[in-house]
Parts: sequence; structure tokens; C-alpha cells
Amino acid sequence: MSEVKVTKRDRNVIINPLVTCQPLGAMYAMYAMYAISGISHGLPLVHGSQGCSTFVRYGFSRHFREPSEIAVTSLHEDAAVFGGRKNLISGLGNLAARFHPDLIGVVTTCSSEIIGDDVNGFIKTAQEEIKDKLGEKAAEKIKIVPINTPSFVEHHFRGYDNAIKSLVDHVTLDPTNSNDKINIIPGIVNPGDIREIKHIMAMMGLESIMLTDTSDPFDSPLRPGATQVKPYYPKGGTTVQELEDSSNSLGTISLCHYGAQAAHSLEKKYNVPSVVGPFPIGLQNTDQFLRNLKNMTDSDIPDELLDERGLLVDSMADITSRYLFGKTAAIYGDPDMVTGISRFICELGMTPQLVCTGVENKEFVEEMKKVAQEANGIVEIMYGQDLRALEVQLQEEPVDVIIGHSDGRLIDRDLQIPLVRVGFPVYDWVGYHRVPIVGYRGGINLLDRITNTILGEYYDPVHWKLQQ
Repeated sequence: MSEVKVTKRDRNVIINPLVTCQPLGAMYAMYAMYAISGISHGLPLVHGSQGCSTFVRYGFSRHFREPSEIAVTSLHEDAAVFGGRKNLISGLGNLAARFHPDLIGVVTTCSSEIIGDDVNGFIKTAQEEIKDKLGEKAAEKIKIVPINTPSFVEHHFRGYDNAIKSLVDHVTLDPTNSNDKINIIPGIVNPGDIREIKHIMAMMGLESIMLTDTSDPFDSPLRPGATQVKPYYPKGGTTVQELEDSSNSLGTISLCHYGAQAAHSLEKKYNVPSVVGPFPIGLQNTDQFLRNLKNMTDSDIPDELLDERGLLVDSMADITSRYLFGKTAAIYGDPDMVTGISRFICELGMTPQLVCTGVENKEFVEEMKKVAQEANGIVEIMYGQDLRALEVQLQEEPVDVIIGHSDGRLIDRDLQIPLVRVGFPVYDWVGYHRVPIVGYRGGINLLDRITNTILGEYYDPVHWKLQQ
């Protein structure tokens, strides 16, 4: 019999936060705007201090093991008095003249928001100067999108949400003819997850517009000897033309609630039907994702995809009763990912005893209450919390396994509870960003990862050997 407890942080100070600032989420979305085929390009320009850019680049590099190019207006003390007008205008001009991008996303920060910079006005001035410098035809090809992400409120999930909405609002054109595509807002996921979503859609014979596509920019191929256009832009990503065309799509599916703003905006402005969630982890959620695709496109689900589903079901039948049934888990991180993994945990016969996210999200609480009804035991929902709160709770109510990103590694060490690494960031192990956890094949990967972690921690390595 399931039982639900809901707790919110009861102190003002945050210790070991589960979220970071809005600009990181916006830069995650914007960094995915690198061009396809080396012709159309996109760049994020952070309107703030050097640290606002360096902090994010460091985080990306640790997780993806790839360099990340993020421009910054480099505000200093004088900007607090005189404003950052000069820095932003000259920064936009330099990027336009040197890199000739198709799109520049201006990401605001706490400093530029607090001093009250008129970013929209500065962009208009910069566009006029770019016309004088490059010519009207060249300047018109460069779209400049303001993305407001005040980092003193909310978190990086909201920053991602704001960025995707700004791209849709400023770039999408009025609809003409249907393109027979589906817009997908994937959320802050890994390249392996994006590729798995594309694989599912390709199996169904569908084309997508990813808003946005991080699969190649964050995991780009290195091809020695291949001709490169200077400056180097990674292959892949969502093009500006695809963004413009998103108003002609058959529908929009946002896999996360932090992405719903853009989906609702496309529906309200251009009558593009939208669906929010669920995050396609595990059996039920992936089934629902396929139903959403089928309802929007009238496409059939091919036998090959049903075989992949069958492989996941077979893997669950082979493994669950032997090693996972009755085990308990603590899950933390991205609210949509936590609910998806929690439902999958229930499908495996385990109990998501503790679920924790750093955001104060009512959708998370309501969705987790539904998931808790599928559990066999007590489920405590911790929202607006931090890793310290989770650690204290685990000291009182230990579990068999923890599931979350690398920031929980010290809890693993101190409490001797094994950690299954998922989500963002994973920086103390390598290669995780290439391996999907979404879809049926991703479900098998996650199932194997959880099972092997439990086997490595709790099963005697000599129990199966012949005794002398």
C-alpha cells in the first residue's frame, strides 16, 4: 500500500544546491544553435561579467569533455554606474564582423538585469551599426534574439524555458504550408538522448525540428583532413531556417514542463497543437510519447519499434525479480527526469522512497503523487530542496541505491549508498552523455546501469563459485 509525504525546505540557507542560475539553461539552449553544414551559424553572447561565461563553459566542458565557445560582453565595475550599453553594442558588432553568424542570442545575467540595461534598445542600435559596417543585406541575415534570464531568481530550468520561448517568439515566421514535421522540445538532456528520440521518429517515418538540437554541438565528430571553414563550427544543430519553419509543423511535443512556454506560444500564435510530457523514460512514458506522435501524425508504430519495446519488457522480466524487486531508491535532479525515472523504478518493482528536486514546482508534486500510487511503500516528495536535506533524510531513512548526477558522489562516499549517475552534470565519470536513457533502448541501458550498480555493491563476488 503506497503512502505519500510532501516536504518543502524549512530553512532559508541552501546547502549543496540542486539548481544553478538561469543563464546556464539559456546557454545550454543557445549553444545548441550551432549551424548545420558550416553555412548558417549561431552564437550565444552573455551580457554580464567574465565569470558568468566562464562558470558555464567550465560546467559544460566537465560534463561533455568538449570545448564550448561562449562570447561575453565582459562587464566590469564601471558598468554598475554607467551601464553596459557600449559593451553590448561593440560585442554584437565584433561577433557579426568576425564570425558572420546567422543568429546571436543575447543572454542577460544578474548584473545586466539589476542595472536595468535596455537590452532591446541596445540591440536595435547595434543592428544599425552592423548595417553600416557590413551592409544592409549581410546585416539582415543576422538575427539577434534577446533572452532575459535574471540569475537572482529561479534556476537553470527556467533559463532554458525562457531561451526556447525567446527563440520561437523572435525567429518563427507566419505559417504558410504544412511541413509534416513535429517540433520536439527535449529539455536539458544529453546528446545520446537526442539521438534516441531522432531514432524513434525515424523508425516511424517522421521528421522533427528539435528546439534545440544538442546532439552534435556537444558531441561533435573530429575528422582530421576534412576541409574546415574558419572559424570552426561543430557539425549539426538546429538551423535558423528550421526555427522559422516551426510554425508550419503538425504539432509540438515538449518532453519537459520547462519548455512548455514555447509550446504554448506556438499553439497560441500559430495554432500548432501542443502536448507537454511525459519525459519518455521507461515503459509507460515511452508508450505515451509514441501515442502522442501517433495522434499528431496518424503514423503507424512499426514492428521494429515494438520489438525494441519487447526487448525492454524481456530485460525487465529477466532481471527485476532476481535483483531489483523490493529495493528502494532515492532520486534527485531535473524534476521531469526524476518523475520519469521514478515511474520506471516502480515498473521494476522498486520503491522511489525519496524523490528530491531543487525547484518549487507544483507540476512535479502532482505528477509524483500519481507515480506514488504505483509504488509499493512510502514515497517522500521533497521539492525546493537541496542535497544537504536529501543527505540528512538518507541518514534517517537509508535506501539501497541513489540515482542522480555527480554532485551526489559525496553522499555515496559518506553514507556508503551506491550512486547511479544520470542527468546533468556527470563529471567524475566519462561517456555518460553519449548513452541514452530515454526510449525503449534507453530504458534497457538504465535498467542495466541500476542493476549492475546494485550487483557491484550488494552481491558477494564469490557467491557463485564452486566451494572446495
